[in-house]
Amino acid sequence: MPPRARRNRHGSQGELNEAARLADRLQQAGYTKRDIARVINRDASLVSQFYTKNKGAAFVPALREVLTAIEAGGITDLPELAAIAARHTHRRTTASGSRARVRGKTLLITPTGSGSGRVGAQAIASGSARLRPLIAEAARRGLRLAFTVRLAKTAYLHPSGSRTDSPGIRRDVIQRADHTEERSYGSAQTGGFDAADFARRVDADGGDVTAAVHQWLVETGRIHADAYILHLEIRTWRPR
Repeated sequence: MPPRARRNRHGSQGELNEAARLADRLQQAGYTKRDIARVINRDASLVSQFYTKNKGAAFVPALREVLTAIEAGGITDLPELAAIAARHTHRRTTASGSRARVRGKTLLITPTGSGSGRVGAQAIASGSARLRPLIAEAARRGLRLAFTVRLAKTAYLHPSGSRTDSPGIRRDVIQRADHTEERSYGSAQTGGFDAADFARRVDADGGDVTAAVHQWLVETGRIHADAYILHLEIRTWRPR
């Protein structure tokens, strides 16, 4: 069968680039574009641009290794494939040779259970949807979970370092010049939280991660009910 033609942004037809051909083979193996995006730690729209805007050259080595892992190694688990891809994905460089910036950090849990994701003000206002897959995957794999929040200092009910709120004096607390404060809840040392419990909380809030975390902080007497979360980070690990 001849290679499938595509239309570029100018409307002319041409052969698929290597990234698109590899993506086609992954789809033939049963993976969706969204799955491929998770494997290469990028947004699904980028995978579509393999076909429409001739992008994806930087991911060709990673996609080849992933295909080999599937076809020769029988590996099918997305987090494991993502870990393989990560070892063969290199950031773009600018004209000066420095590493190019990316739009944001995409979520990933490694085969060992270590994962993290953070969101800022814009994502928080819309429910921190980018963090939901991380929590759901952590719950599926029986992982533990911790999180860090940043709020105005006046939003907390207890002073920083209070054992009612934090594990010790100023431990896991960062005070910032803009009168906000970051506090971390849960750690590998203290055991953290059951990811499945937080996944249920998120589902009960219609997938709104911000609301689920906010409700937990209110229920446990840590913040005022009208407090506003400015920053949220989730971390996961495998229990010992």
